[in-house]
Amino acid sequence: MDIKNLLSSALLLAVGSGFAWSAMTGMEIGTARRMGPGYFPLILAGIIILIGLIIGVKGLMRSERFQPDLAPLRAFIAILGAPIFFGATIRGLGFLPAVALTTLLASLAASSRLSTILLITAGITVFCLLVFYYGLGLPIRLLGPWLGMLT
Repeated sequence: MDIKNLLSSALLLAVGSGFAWSAMTGMEIGTARRMGPGYFPLILAGIIILIGLIIGVKGLMRSERFQPDLAPLRAFIAILGAPIFFGATIRGLGFLPAVALTTLLASLAASSRLSTILLITAGITVFCLLVFYYGLGLPIRLLGPWLGMLT
């Protein structure tokens, strides 16, 4: 048994189950044609549970010696700080700069080349623009008032 994968599996199953329960009891689910506010969280919870099950089966099949290892403090701060930064700056900076800077901040968790980080940042920013602004039509400013523009 691979304890690390089993613990990861248990965490994903707990989080996914919690979100599924919250979506099913606290929000209207709706249908695929007329999605309610709980539809998307329920789908994401199902995906998290599926990933947890896959990791759990993998953990049962493999046997590795467990050696706990803490993440570097830089990675810990970058991953926790990125969503906080996004929430604090999306209204003032606007959607595009907030997504790009959040991606750059989160990239500090990994040791990658600058060209790779910039490519991933551009890709995630364009993807978010296409999905959330154009695809879902969210009423968000692309560039915010902190930049002197009211888009």
